[in-house]
Amino acid sequence: MVPDSTFASAAIARNPAWAQLLGLCPLLAVSNSVVNALGLAAASAFVVIGSNTLISVLRRQIPDMARLPCFVLIIATFTTVATLLLEAYAYGLYEKIALFVQIIVTNCMILGRAEAFASRQPVGRSLLDAAGTAAGFALALVTLGAVREVLAHGTLLRDAEHLFGTHAAGWQISLGFEVLPLAALAPGAFIVAGLLLALGNRLLRARPATTTPDTDAT
Repeated sequence: MVPDSTFASAAIARNPAWAQLLGLCPLLAVSNSVVNALGLAAASAFVVIGSNTLISVLRRQIPDMARLPCFVLIIATFTTVATLLLEAYAYGLYEKIALFVQIIVTNCMILGRAEAFASRQPVGRSLLDAAGTAAGFALALVTLGAVREVLAHGTLLRDAEHLFGTHAAGWQISLGFEVLPLAALAPGAFIVAGLLLALGNRLLRARPATTTPDTDAT
C-alpha cells in the first residue's frame, strides 16, 4: 500500500465502525443527534491524530516491554486535553457526552491503530492513517446521528448552539415530521445502526475488488 492510499484505506476499507465494528459503545450512545455526533467525532479525532503521531515520533524510544502502558499514557493525555477543551468552550455539549469523551482512552479503535500502525510506521504515514481513521469514525457517527435525529425529531442540527455557540441557535433545520421516535432511544440506535451497517457492507461489496494490503511492518 502506497502512502497516498493510507488515508482512504483507513477511512473506508478499514472504517473503524462499519468495517471493524470498533468503538460501537460511544457510537450508539452519543449519535442521537448530529451535534452530539460532531462533538464526539471532533474529540476522537483530536485524540487519535495527536496520540498516534506522537507515538510514531517516539516509537524508537519506547521499550517493547512497556509499549502498551506508554501508549495508554499518551492517549490518556490527549483525552484529558480534549475533555478540558470541551469543558471550556462547549460545556452544554460536554454535559451530554462527558462520559463518552472521558472513556476515549479505552477506545480499542485508537489503541489498536497505535499498536498495529503508529508504533511501526514513520510519522507521515501514521498521520495519514490516524486522519483516515478519524474521518471514517466521524463519517459513521455523523451519518448515524443525522438519520436518528431526522427519524426521531424531524430536525437537523438540533441544539447547535451547544457546540458552535449562541450565534448558532437558529441553525436548526425543521423538516416537519417525526417518523420513528424510537430512533432517539437505545433500541432505535441498534436498529438504525444495523440497517446502515447492512447498507454500507452492500455498497463496499459492490466496489471493484482491489488489493491494498495493510502493511504494518517497519
